Amino acid sequence: MEEGEEVRRGRGAALDQALREDLDLFSIGDLEERIELLEAEISRCRAQIGRKAAGRQAADALFRKPED
Repeated sequence: MEEGEEVRRGRGAALDQALREDLDLFSIGDLEERIELLEAEISRCRAQIGRKAAGRQAADALFRKPED
């Protein structure tokens, strides 16, 4: 690998790393902030799921075979 090249991490690698962190090292405030960030990420994921489901439904409706 050449100098200056960035190592590309796999999808979800940051989350996987966060799940392995030792929570004993965090203060109560840090843990509350972490929970807020995780809840925001859950909301973001749910919103994306909704958008993808809506797109899938629209595609299914467009390409559905006409019923006899």
